[in-house]
Amino acid sequence: MKLFIDIGHPAHVHYFRHFISKLNAKGHEVMVSARDKDVTLQLLKEYNIPFINRGKGKDNLIGKILYMLKADWFLLKKTRKFAPDAYLSFASPYAAQIAWLRRKPHIAFDDTEHAKIARKFYLPFSKYVYTPACFELDLGKKQKRFNSFMELAYLHPNVIKNEKFDQSIIPEKPYIFIRFVAWTANHDVGQSGMSNDVKKEIVELLKDKYKLLISAEGEFPEEYSQFKVNFPPSEIHNVLKNAALFVGEGATMAVESAFLGTPSIYVNSLNAGTLKEVEKLGLMKSFRNSDGVVDCIREIIEKGDNENEREKRLELISSFEDPNDVLSSAFHV
Repeated sequence: MKLFIDIGHPAHVHYFRHFISKLNAKGHEVMVSARDKDVTLQLLKEYNIPFINRGKGKDNLIGKILYMLKADWFLLKKTRKFAPDAYLSFASPYAAQIAWLRRKPHIAFDDTEHAKIARKFYLPFSKYVYTPACFELDLGKKQKRFNSFMELAYLHPNVIKNEKFDQSIIPEKPYIFIRFVAWTANHDVGQSGMSNDVKKEIVELLKDKYKLLISAEGEFPEEYSQFKVNFPPSEIHNVLKNAALFVGEGATMAVESAFLGTPSIYVNSLNAGTLKEVEKLGLMKSFRNSDGVVDCIREIIEKGDNENEREKRLELISSFEDPNDVLSSAFHV
């Protein structure tokens, strides 16, 4: 089988990298295209996954539509020679539309209810869309639900136990990981997370007792430059796994931290089925705005955490399906 995969975000690298390895080991051919967003290309290089770069994309709606036309034409030319039998992506309009033009099946994965615009451009051109069981929308006959979460494609206990991490990059002093987002995605319009005052309050509260590691999309805030993270992107889950606490506006890292057994606090006006389910399982605290966040941080650090609590959380996580098995079943490999 020849499979084309489009990657639009660093998280998508992790969603599909184990499946790519499995396909390669079985002698199948894989072609990957990727958007130059954040550390996406760097991750692909670190995992030795060959790719073609489809550019940076655009942040405003008109720019996104024009970029879509340009990217479709670029990828159509690139895939003609490769002639894939099928296409795979996480909610990519480009892969879906190219598959439709070439009369080949496109399999989509999606867990983001509020990404309505992207769904209008990929769903009509897709054969199936796989969503976690907790996904709150009914997408019709094309939808197939699975009992798991996208993040478990690389964080399921059965998967991550085989990862090789560099323990030398882990600070000796207990540390807390903080994540800010750029608010430039379509679904971020009109949304918000932590206020600037609360960000400063959190830093002042924690900086003496803990080492702070701060990650941010877009331009890094100058006032927090001394806390800027500095490690290979492929080690992010190693860092999150060993953190005393995660606090952030990004849903992906908040859920990743929770699935790694790390106490996690998510602050964003946006919510989703996955986030609600992870909170319902007791793996994460979720806030729609800054109110109560600092008090929650104080409560968690005063209570502390221990290996027994983490093991209980990991045992719960292991009861869910490995999404790599879902991928294998979808493509009959």
